[in-house]
Amino acid sequence: MGGLSPIHWLVVALVVLVVFGGRGKLSGLMGDAGKGIRAFRDGIKDAGNGAAPASDTPAAKVESSKEESKG
Repeated sequence: MGGLSPIHWLVVALVVLVVFGGRGKLSGLMGDAGKGIRAFRDGIKDAGNGAAPASDTPAAKVESSKEESKG
């Protein structure tokens, strides 16, 4: 009753391979999350120092494309 059959072990191994195997999908995801947290902390630190917020390049592109469509 307490043991696992070979089929159960196969399923567990398959899940482990999907989560941790291959190209490091899980580690890549955690790395991206870490970069996001680090960027958030840097943004909070800059805002606390009274620094001017950085201008967003995509917003500038949107504004310029609106001007082009009007003319």
